[in-house]
Amino acid sequence: MTAPGTPDGGGARVRRTATTLADGRELLYFDDSEPYVSGGATRRLDDPRPLGDRFVVTDADGSTRPMTGPEMRLDPLTGEWIPMASHRMNRTFLPAADACPLCPARPQTSGTGYSDGEIPATDYDVAVFENRFPALMQVPGITLDDGWDVDGEPLWAARPAAGRCEVVCFSADHTSSFADLTPQRVRTIVEAWANRTTQLGALPGIEQVFAFENRGREIGVTLPHPHGQIYAFPFVTPRTRAMLAQAAAYRDRTGGHLLHDVVEAERRAGTRVVLESEHWVAYVPAAARWPVEVHLAPKRDVLDLPGLTDVERDDLAVTYLELLRRLDRFFVEPDAPDGEPGRPIPLPYIAGWHQAVVGEGRELGRLHLQLFSVLRAPGKLKYLAGVESGVGAWISDTTPERIAARLQEVVA
Repeated sequence: MTAPGTPDGGGARVRRTATTLADGRELLYFDDSEPYVSGGATRRLDDPRPLGDRFVVTDADGSTRPMTGPEMRLDPLTGEWIPMASHRMNRTFLPAADACPLCPARPQTSGTGYSDGEIPATDYDVAVFENRFPALMQVPGITLDDGWDVDGEPLWAARPAAGRCEVVCFSADHTSSFADLTPQRVRTIVEAWANRTTQLGALPGIEQVFAFENRGREIGVTLPHPHGQIYAFPFVTPRTRAMLAQAAAYRDRTGGHLLHDVVEAERRAGTRVVLESEHWVAYVPAAARWPVEVHLAPKRDVLDLPGLTDVERDDLAVTYLELLRRLDRFFVEPDAPDGEPGRPIPLPYIAGWHQAVVGEGRELGRLHLQLFSVLRAPGKLKYLAGVESGVGAWISDTTPERIAARLQEVVA
């Protein structure tokens, strides 16, 4: 099934084409190159793999039964929902480059033969599909209202983890990274993020949409192909709940908007601002906790990615790349014995878009990206020690001003 002929998004020429995979999961192509963007050609829409219906479980004796899906349990001590997704133990782990499920289909397997790749086309610009091993999943006929008590104890409430998890493939090139992309391709990814935020936020029971990227083995990445994910949560996540509580208290106390005032205060101080464009500002937050941490925010008050204007999206595509390239110069290997200067170390990082929630408290939100790394020095990681893991009391190994000074001096 193909979307209407006019490209999605006013400022970017992007064509969105939707289809389904062999087991019923949704797949979308976001194309910015010809002949696909104009509709002159279409990516492969059928999936030849012999996959069964994902909502049907086949037991060892050959009998079938409906899938119940993952569950989540409420921690009565913290009020946090904890999804239980034991099936993810069997997900793909560090495959060989020629067996990566995120790569395009190989030409010799693009006919009717079997290939265990998730994308049937032999090439693509940006592709989005439902995760084959999701932590959150909406199963037909099962809703959040179908809750129960674990062991019959009211203390331990449980519900279906009725959300959705999607994978966003940034490039067909297995060896590239986000920082290697062109501004045009990043602009397409922004369109994909905005489209999925709108569509996922409209699903029943969804309270928060979070788009993010994990890069590097140090972070725990199991598929090195350049990609990110989008989670549609059936609850408001703990960090977001904390930020909303702070924002509500700040509004009651001062009448101001906390996230807006933080950005303006960082711009006034200027000490930790590392990059500024017409529409965006990147800064190290005054209370940064990670060895490397930077926030990227629009100058205008914007609730979420769909709320960005075309010019803001254009500017983001350029500014974000500049920020990533600086981060990839943050750490440098020691000089070689022969005097050859050390090479920059690609930064392992997590980058996540904080957006306004879907329901109550939405007006307290403000779009911003948080990017951080566990690398504290070349070859050295920050491990969460007893107080950090045990009680969430963070101890920083550096200062925000040092982080900012390094990012101010490294220009890609």
